[in-house]
Parts: sequence; structure tokens; C-alpha cells
Amino acid sequence: MEIGQVVGEKAVSVQITVLRGHNLKGRTESFLSFVRAELNGVVLGDSPKVDAVVDEAVDYNFTCSFECSDAAHNLDDLAHKPVILTVTEILPKEKKQKEEKTIVLGQAVVDLLPLLHGQSRFTASTVLYPAPGSPGETAALDGSKPVLDVSVSVPKPLLSATQLSESNLLKVTVETAYSVPDVWNQAAAPASGYAAALQVPLTAEKEQILMFSNGMLKMGGEREPVPRPKKWPQDAMLASGAQHIPGTNIEEQSVDMEDGDMTTAEDKEFRVEAEINRKRVSWDTERRCFLDAGGAAWLTRRIVESRLWPIEIMKVAQTGAAKGAKAGKEKGEDETLSFHGVAYVDLAPLLYPGATCVRGAYKLYPFYESELMLKTKRNYSVLRESMRPPVTQGKARVSSVGSCKAAPSKIFEKGGKDTKESPRKISVSQAGPQGKVAPDENVIEVEPQINTEGQMYADSKSYIVIEIALDKPLVPKRPPEELAKRVMELIPPRPPLPRRPAGAERAVQEFQAQVVSVAAQVLDQYQQLFGAAFEPSAWLTDPNTQEQRKTHLLGELNYSGKYFAFKEQLKYSVVRIVREKMLRTEAFTDVEQLQAFLSQLYVFLVDEMHKALNKTLSVDDLENQPQPQLECSQLKHFAREAQLNQDYQLATKYYQEQLARDRNDPSHWFDYGCFYMLRGDYQKAEQCFHQAVSMNQAHLSSLLMCGILAEMDGRYEDAETFFEGATCVNPSSVVAWTLFGVFYQAQDNSIQAEMAFLEACKQQRAGLALNPVDDGDTQTELDTQAENMMPEEEAEEDSADDSIEGEDVESSIKRCQSGAGVKEVEGSTLAVEPKPTRTASLTSPSKPCTIYMETVEFLLQSNALQMAQRALAQELLCPEGGLSSSYHLALAQLHTLRGEYGSAETSLSAALRDSYENPDVWALWGHLHFLRGESRDAQKCYERTLDFVADASDTHPIYLRLGSIYLKEGQFEKAKATYLRACKSSPSCLTWLGLGIACYRLGEMTEAEDALTEANTLNNSNAEVWGYLALVCLQMGRKLEAEQSYKYTLKLDLQNEPLLQEINEMQKHVGFGNPCF
Repeated sequence: MEIGQVVGEKAVSVQITVLRGHNLKGRTESFLSFVRAELNGVVLGDSPKVDAVVDEAVDYNFTCSFECSDAAHNLDDLAHKPVILTVTEILPKEKKQKEEKTIVLGQAVVDLLPLLHGQSRFTASTVLYPAPGSPGETAALDGSKPVLDVSVSVPKPLLSATQLSESNLLKVTVETAYSVPDVWNQAAAPASGYAAALQVPLTAEKEQILMFSNGMLKMGGEREPVPRPKKWPQDAMLASGAQHIPGTNIEEQSVDMEDGDMTTAEDKEFRVEAEINRKRVSWDTERRCFLDAGGAAWLTRRIVESRLWPIEIMKVAQTGAAKGAKAGKEKGEDETLSFHGVAYVDLAPLLYPGATCVRGAYKLYPFYESELMLKTKRNYSVLRESMRPPVTQGKARVSSVGSCKAAPSKIFEKGGKDTKESPRKISVSQAGPQGKVAPDENVIEVEPQINTEGQMYADSKSYIVIEIALDKPLVPKRPPEELAKRVMELIPPRPPLPRRPAGAERAVQEFQAQVVSVAAQVLDQYQQLFGAAFEPSAWLTDPNTQEQRKTHLLGELNYSGKYFAFKEQLKYSVVRIVREKMLRTEAFTDVEQLQAFLSQLYVFLVDEMHKALNKTLSVDDLENQPQPQLECSQLKHFAREAQLNQDYQLATKYYQEQLARDRNDPSHWFDYGCFYMLRGDYQKAEQCFHQAVSMNQAHLSSLLMCGILAEMDGRYEDAETFFEGATCVNPSSVVAWTLFGVFYQAQDNSIQAEMAFLEACKQQRAGLALNPVDDGDTQTELDTQAENMMPEEEAEEDSADDSIEGEDVESSIKRCQSGAGVKEVEGSTLAVEPKPTRTASLTSPSKPCTIYMETVEFLLQSNALQMAQRALAQELLCPEGGLSSSYHLALAQLHTLRGEYGSAETSLSAALRDSYENPDVWALWGHLHFLRGESRDAQKCYERTLDFVADASDTHPIYLRLGSIYLKEGQFEKAKATYLRACKSSPSCLTWLGLGIACYRLGEMTEAEDALTEANTLNNSNAEVWGYLALVCLQMGRKLEAEQSYKYTLKLDLQNEPLLQEINEMQKHVGFGNPCF
């Protein structure tokens, strides 16, 4: 579609009606005035002369029109040229005066942009800005602004629905150029102007030069005010206020959110100084361009071909225009085109999904055509083209630089020859190797000299602030609703399953239900016989009467057969209780056992009957059911501990028990999926993550893992849906955006990857701005938090080791049970998560954590090793990253999880060179030695780790493995102290077991029994715990308990042969403990 082509390819009449004016001020109380309407330098008409009275409305009812067509007043003109309404007062004639004298009261502008948005009629109340010297200039101080009511209409919309959806509106705003060369001076003669220009496509065949030539040189001393209004690209405004576009302002924006070249810390400091003290040239002008479907597509292709877009700037001697026109063309251009510079604006962000704006500060460079060709694939200057006289006209075009009004008429047709040089528009097919040689040769010919004046921009560190915006994104972004629907299609949401009782619990509930049913029938029978007794006035308290009624009721039930029916009704539920609850399926051979069982059954049934009747007949609240002894957080801790010891069967048990507690918690499914990721069973892992998403469609971690596994399986479309859905679920997630970028990078989609990485950096900076942490104050802040949260624990940790060694085990158990020194997690009294550490400032004191290292941390915790390796590769390429201590530590963790111990050792050696006092590095090195069986070296690394002022990120495996080493070497006092610390920070069955073993070897039988009892409470299926309990009972002479402990030791199949042999020898020594004796 051509620029001016409208619906039906015919001219459309646009009517402008000035209805009335308000608060108009003239030189007298009553004055005569009229309104003149102009558009694009063409007078549309004058209204009749109307008498006006101050402070009263003036009805003009003036209508004029113009034709919107390709010949004149096309759609692009409507986009950036307003209708100018000038109100003029006719002064009274004096004696001997032949002609009327007039004075301009003010000007108003009407923006026609709503017509390009599909509206066929709109009204506006536009402010009438007073002209210089008019009466309204002084009257405006009282606060009542003059206003004109205007109506604009067309017989039908200028754009059809299809054209409206496919077209776009490009807005280019040139704000201010800062730190311009010091040689620029306002008092210099001759007077100079300052111009900026760029070329944009309008249609698929035509491009247009946008000229901004109303730059104003300002001295330094103060910052430009914000917000400040944007200006129209027209100069012919009598009223200064009319130059501002209604409803548009230049707003203040954080430098961190910009897209330009000046965003580093050094650039920020320079910009603060330059924007206050240095010279600047201000335009503050917005030029709007209407792009049809072809123009928008052509703009997209040009950005793909070359993401850098040149914006040229120059200084123009205003008195040299005429001279340049009379002199030779080449000579005139060289004399006028001074201080020729260029800024390269990266428009690739406009190809990000949903992106509509690029704004930033861009450095100014001296203009060289060779550099222009290399960066932008253009071989000519748009400023020179705008100043060159047209082929069809003999008059010079240099004057167009001084006026924005004439500049847009320079239009280039794609593939045609606008001048006698080579074609300026190079298509994708023409930009081959042969098409590039000729422009390069031309550049060498026309650039024999250095651009000395342009070099001043680089010497002064000049930069220009530019904004390029679109009404609609070039690449549409899928809305969150569509993404959510797509995720629902891939993983349908499942309603939470109702908790249904099974086994013994279900048998008891059925019995209680039958009791309630029988009770209701008995009450009905009682009411039929003695209905009056239920009335309060007839209530009988005589025991004899009550006994008589009871006998009568029982007789009636026996006579009617209901009593037998009640017994049959209860019989089936009682049988189920015997089988499911009492676990009796065989007949009794001993009468005494039968009687004892019947007594036990009778007591149980009576208790359950009372519970059922109390629920039915009593309104009192029942006592709360006892909570499970272990919380889900503890089960998760035990499962990870089992993973650490490579006891995957036990870890599976804990994860399944966690799911049995609450199958509707997506985090439980996520933990189970991460466990399968560690085992390499990706199919089951994906099933777990899908189950988590089906429970909660907004579970971020599971969505990311679904995307990772989908990419690993080659389902790239599904992976993109999951990653994009994760960014919509939590737009501030650094990990989600980073993984999105890594995914796009693997797909060779560099623009989308760049968008995702930039967004991740922005979100990380925003998060740091909300929670700033100074490296020097990190230690103090975390110490204060620890003192506020765990005062007792902090005091004890800072005490000497001998105080820990002498601590009583029983007091330690009581403290852990009471919650002292333990952090509460979701209502649990026992903490299982490692406490916050103070290692962050030690890991990389000179460099902040990058988005890739933050993502690597999540991936390593989730056991997504392939994606973690790719993220680490990005860390190497990141300017803020590189071979840091945190990088080497993460790489060593990756190698350790893969079992590549040699590579892990190499990475740890490099990490120690960068940060020798990092406790996490020493801890991982200790784990590496431990896994290799090098106990002595592991012990040294663990002891060094615990000696540091700062704790490692996870001390639990350190305590476990160091304690086990001490036990093997017979250092029981050190083992006891180590396990005491472990029991205090993160208690588990293994920590209490280790403490019990150490106490037993030291001869502290009471403390050993207490510790082993705690271990048995946390896990009653550990055969080693039962074995040491048997030893303790044998030592203390408790025969029955020793035999019972030994029986469970054998039943649970103890694999520790030395321990089993020690138990047998002790049994022979004391003479009891083995039922086989």
C-alpha cells in the first residue's frame, strides 16, 4: 500500500469543525475574531468573523475539509503534521485607516492520529496557546486557559480492519546530544544550526529521510527538566506552546533500563557530570511515520540484515545556504556539511517478542563511509542526500536542512536510481560479495582525508539520547493466557485427589459409621415409644422410671427382631477390625489367648463406639489428632542424606513417604524428580515434573525442568512453551530468563537469546537494587541475623571445642526437641535446611554473581548437569564472569556429580588459587578425598573447613563424614564433639547414631542409650541402631531389651559383620541376649 493510499484507493474527505471557544481574551471586553485552519502549509479556510465577549463562549461553528490522498495530505502527513488553528482578533478601524489591522491571539493544534487508529469521528478540547504580545499572554497567569472545541470526522475509516492490524506507527524522538565539542559557541558568527537525520522505510518500495534541524545549543549549568513535552517537527508556529505534542512527554528513565552504549558504571558517572555541566544540543522532537504492512516487513528485514541503524548529526551554517546553492554542488556540500558525526543505534531489541521501544544514550563517532558500510551495509550519507538538489528540480535543496517541513519529501524508491551515484537501496539478494566491493572502492576514493571536525565528538565523549518506538511490536509476543492454555494442553491440570482412608483406618471408620446408624435407629424406636420424654417439661429424672423404659425398649427390640438385625449390621465391620486392625486371620488354639484377645477387642470397640456417639450426640470439639512425628521437611532432609551416602533405596523410601503425606504438594514431586535426574532416569523424572505442573500450573521450578527435559528429548516447541511460560509465571526470575536465553542460543536464535539474557540482567539489577548488600557489610549483616534468629546456637558455636565435648547428651536432646537453637521451617520444630551462610562475600569478593552462576546453582541443585555445563560455558564468555573462583567451584561440583574426580581436582586447584580461604572449596575437596577413600586427606580438608570463620554452605555432610573418620581412627572424643554439632544443626538418624557409637566407645552408656533412642525414633528400620542398642542393653544387664534389640537387628538384616560379631561375643560373655541360647 502506498503512503497515502486509503480505503478503496480513493481520496477521503476529512472534515474539521471548530465548534466554539472558551476563555478567549482580546484587547477589549468585546472584540471581533475569526479562526484560520492550516495543514501542511496549506490554508484550509477561514471562519466567519464572530463577535466575542470576554469570559463567554464563542460559537464559531466553522467547518473546513481536505482530501486525504496520495497526491496530497497522505497518511504519513496525518501521522506527524497537526491541523494548526490560529485565532485572530480584528482591531477596530481608526480614522483614515484603509485596511483592517489584526493581531494573532493564539494558536491551537489538533492531532489527527486517532484517524490512523481506526476512528471515524472524535472530538477534542485543545488549548489555545497565546502568541507573543497577545492579551492572552498576560491573562494566562490567572489559571483560566483559552480552549477550542474541535470535531474531526471522516465518512468512513481511513483504514480497513485488515490494514489497521497490519500497519504500524514508528515514532522517532531525538532528545539531546550531550558533551558536544567545546568549540561550539552561541555567540559565534555566523549563526549555526544543528541537524540530525536518519532514513526509515515507509512502504516496501520507498524509504524516507527524517530530518531534525531545530537543534538548540545550550550551555551547561543545569540538568534538562523531566518530564518535558515533546515537540512537533514543524517550525512555523507563532505560539511557542503550540510546538508541543499534546499528551507526550520525555520521562525520566533509569540508566540500567536503557538499551544504549552508555550503561557501565564509568559511563554513569560521566553522564551525571555531562548532563549538568557540559554543553548540549537539544531537539526534544518526535517524528511519527506511518508504516503499511510492507513498510513494517521491510523494517524487520533491514534490522535482520544489519542491526545497527545510523543517525547522522552535523552543524550547519545558516547563512551558507544561499551561497552553497549558487556555487558548485560538490563544493557547496563540503562547505556546509561540517562536524559530520554519526551514532549507531542497535535496533535488534525491536525484534524481541513484544518489544516496542528502544531508548538509550548512543556515542557519537566521526562519520566515515567505509565504517558506515562495514557496520550498517549502507554506502552513502543521508545528510548529503538530503542536501543534494533533486534531479527533477533546478533549485538547491540545502535549505531543507533548516526546516523539517521540506526534509521528508526526499523519498527513495527501492531498486531505482535517485542520483547519478550507485543505487542507495541494497536488497538482501544484492548485498553479496560483488555488491560490496564497489561501494568499498568508492569509499576509498571519496575519503582521502580524516574527519577532523567529526573526531571532536570522540574526543569530547559526545553522545545523543534517542528513542525509537512502535505502536505494535514487530514480533508479537504470545499472551500469558495463550501460554497457560498451551501448558495446560501439554500437561492437563488435575484436581487434588480426596484423601481416602485405607486399611485399618478405613475399617475403624466403617465401624463408627455403623454405630452411628444403629444409634439413630434406636433413637427413632425410643421416640416412638416414649416421645413425650423428649420434651423439656416432661423430662423424667427418676432412676426407676428410666430403668423400666430401658427394659421395655430392649424387650421391644428383641420382640421385633431389630436387636438381631443390629448385631448383623455391626458384624461385618467388627470382622474387618479384627483382620485389618488387630491383624488376626487365624483361629485361636489357646483359650486363654482367645479370652485375652476378646477383652482387648471389647475395650477397643467400646472406645470407638463412644467416639462415634460423641461425634453424633455432642457438639464439643474433638481433640486434635496427633501429628506425624516426622515432618515432610525432615523426610526431605533424610532423603538427601541417603543420596549423599549413595543409599538410593533408602532415599526412594523417604521420597515416597513424603509423597504419601501430601501428594498434592508440587514441591514433593519436584524433589522426587530431581532424585531421578541424579539417577539418570529422565523418563521418570519428567513424569514427576509433569505431575508437579498438573498440581500447580505456576510451579516455576517444575516448568523449567519440563523445558530442560523436553529440549533434551528434541521436543523444541514444547521446550519453548515451558520456558516462555515460566517467564510469564514469574517475570522477575533471573533463572527463568537465563535458561530461556540458553535454549534460544542452542537454536541459533541470537536475537531472542540476547533479549532473554538482557532481561535476566535487568531483573538481577532490579533485585539487587531492592536488596542491596555491601561486600564489606555482608559479614556484619549475617552475624546480626544469626544472633536475632538463633541466640543460643550462635553463642554456643562461638565457644571453645572443649565446652562442646563436655556437653551432656541429654541436654542436647532436650534442646533439639524444644526447638532451642533450631530454625523453624513451616511449623516444624526441627530444622532440616542448612542455615544461611556467610560464604557469598568470600567466594568472589571482586565480582558480583552473574546471571549464569545464579542459574548454575539452580541446575546443580536440580541435577540438570547438561544444561549446567552449557550455562558454565556462557559464564566464560560473559564480560563480568570468566575464570573466577565461583566458576571453578561450580565446575568441580559438576565433575564430582558425574564421577569425574580427576577433572574435579583440577578445577578445585584453580579455585584455591583465586580464593584460598573459601570454605566451600575446601569442603568439596574433602568430599573428593572421602569418595576416593583417602580418609587422612579428607580429614585435613574437613578440619580446615570447620576452622574458618565463615561456615560452608552445607556443613551436614562435613560433620557426618568427619565423624565417621574419627570413629574409624578411634578418636572418639573428637567424634563425639563433631556429631554433637551435627545433632544441633541438622539432626538425623545418622547423626544420633554416630553420637551414640562415640559415647558407647567412651563407656558413657546412659548418653549412648539416649542418643541411640533418638536415632531409633527418627528411623526405626536402621539395623545398625538396633545393633548398638543391643550392645548397650547387654552392657547394662537388661536381658529382655537386649534380646528384643538383637531380634530386630537380625530381622532388619544387619550387614555390618564386625558389629554382629561383637554382639555375639558380648552375648557369650554376659550369658544372655540371644534367644537361641
